Amino acid sequence: MTWLIAFKGPSGYSAKHTAEDVTKEVDGKGLTAIVTGPTSGIGLETARVLALRGVHVIMAARNVESATKCKETIIKGSPSATIDVMQLDVSSLESVRSFANEYISKGLPLNILICNAGVMSLPFGLSKDGVENQFATNYLGHFHLTNLLLDTMKSTAQKCGIEGRIVIVSSEVHRMSYKGGIVFDKLNDEKSYSSFYAYGQSKLANILHAKELARRLKEEGANITVNALHPGVIATNLSRHSSFSACFYGVFSIFQKNVPQGASTTCFVALNPKVKGVSGEYFADNNVAKPSGPAKDAELAKKLWECGMELTSSK
Repeated sequence: MTWLIAFKGPSGYSAKHTAEDVTKEVDGKGLTAIVTGPTSGIGLETARVLALRGVHVIMAARNVESATKCKETIIKGSPSATIDVMQLDVSSLESVRSFANEYISKGLPLNILICNAGVMSLPFGLSKDGVENQFATNYLGHFHLTNLLLDTMKSTAQKCGIEGRIVIVSSEVHRMSYKGGIVFDKLNDEKSYSSFYAYGQSKLANILHAKELARRLKEEGANITVNALHPGVIATNLSRHSSFSACFYGVFSIFQKNVPQGASTTCFVALNPKVKGVSGEYFADNNVAKPSGPAKDAELAKKLWECGMELTSSK
């Protein structure tokens, strides 16, 4: 089931448009993009469409074998596509640093960073770094990755004169986090853990990350934008761990998007010229949308930034 009714927003696009639709007139040749979580769902479609538009795509994947098969499939459909596969497990700060060091050592440029990889409503567990798994994977790993690659993005933007773009995939579920938004003092507390609220917290953190980084880059005068987005309600394997999620997707099946529609907002924010100069915003259905009150809290964003720096300082 896909969207039956969708209204165009100021961008001229709606929930019905696909990733190919919103990038139809875009020539991405000469651009390089990293896509995390590129082996299924909207991550795979994002990688495919960016490659279709001429972008050199780096598939940053936990499972290299799976990513290599995906690369081969994409190239069959787009023989001129330029794609490389690199190993990255965003739930591990050591893996994030190894990936960043390898990327930098290759001397590759970086125009677009798409933070797409994610997990949803997992049973309680801690990452290798001792951080709750959803917070570690959805937020902290991408926070660390972004910081490690920022100088490369700044240098690329300066050399080529083209705006760099950081795209962070969040969710409307950011509205359903714990009371107070981010429970800094109980991030790793199993007793107070709720798989659904923890997911909402990690997605709220994604938006706050985009807001604070956008503020910092603007203050610095860097030619890089940062935006977060809600891809839409899409039935993918992301929700496989949660009975609540299965119910949620079932009840709202009439509003579900297919995968090409689900990847559209990511590709729109990453490539479409209509987004040039727009930073620190939250997008949905290929248009700027309004996030929750906590997601607009500048002090909360700064506190989260400090938390992220503390958790990654020795990594």
